[in-house]
Amino acid sequence: MDEIIKIDLFGEEFRFKPDDQVEDPKQIVQYLTDYIQEAENMVPNKKSGRNRMAILLLAAMNLSKDYHELKMQYAELEKDMENKVSSLMEKIDKGL
Repeated sequence: MDEIIKIDLFGEEFRFKPDDQVEDPKQIVQYLTDYIQEAENMVPNKKSGRNRMAILLLAAMNLSKDYHELKMQYAELEKDMENKVSSLMEKIDKGL
């Protein structure tokens, strides 16, 4: 993937080249932009350099929180699936 992705943060453009494992880099940029916009709406005086850092930190923390919640949900789902598979295997073994 030779595509260069652009993201605008506080009027400054940043460019990056996603690695080959990223399926839809533009969607990732959109997620990040949404998190930053949500954080920006919570912070007064957005022009201050210090507040810009606070906005980015808040967006990063919100993103991390959501990632952690999804990770925990996935682990719970995985455990539930393992329990169901084990139960089915026991029933199959008893039936044979």
